[in-house]
Amino acid sequence: MKFVLIFGPQAVGKMTVGLELAKITDLKLFHNHMTIDLVSTFFDYGTTEGKRLVELFRNEIFEAVSKSDLDGIIFTYVWAFDMKEDWNYVNHVCELFESRGGTIYFVELEAQIEERIIRNKSPQRLEHKPTKRDIVWSENNLKTSMERYRLNSWPGEINQSNYLRINNTNISAEEAAKRIQERFNL
Repeated sequence: MKFVLIFGPQAVGKMTVGLELAKITDLKLFHNHMTIDLVSTFFDYGTTEGKRLVELFRNEIFEAVSKSDLDGIIFTYVWAFDMKEDWNYVNHVCELFESRGGTIYFVELEAQIEERIIRNKSPQRLEHKPTKRDIVWSENNLKTSMERYRLNSWPGEINQSNYLRINNTNISAEEAAKRIQERFNL
């Protein structure tokens, strides 16, 4: 069982790279908005109940996948490195897969803010992420999040052997996925 965690700030290309990686491997993509957008039909993700339900659905899917005969899963996540609860969450999910013999792969994406603002409006993003369709709100959220949180790691902060950092400002999602596949022999 493989657990590929693709993380980075909003609109860096996590889902798009994950879609491309799923095409060239036997891994299934579980992007973070699959649960956020499901729950947001009923409760805003920022509410206590919204967060509880998102976590519940994710944990149930992780439990089921980790016990399955699937080759693995790709999960996308916006990881705030300055928030202990995000570290705890990542550790919890990784421990779940590791406890069942899984191998964890960390893929960090980074891109220039100007490129992320362009990507924030891409048709694919808007198709797969209904809560991002309010472009004014989404772009403002992207900018305020990067001011409020540290959304990329510092050099040496992720010290896992299965770690890859890609600046994908000027490369395609297909190229990024190919680099991930080759680096980890997926």
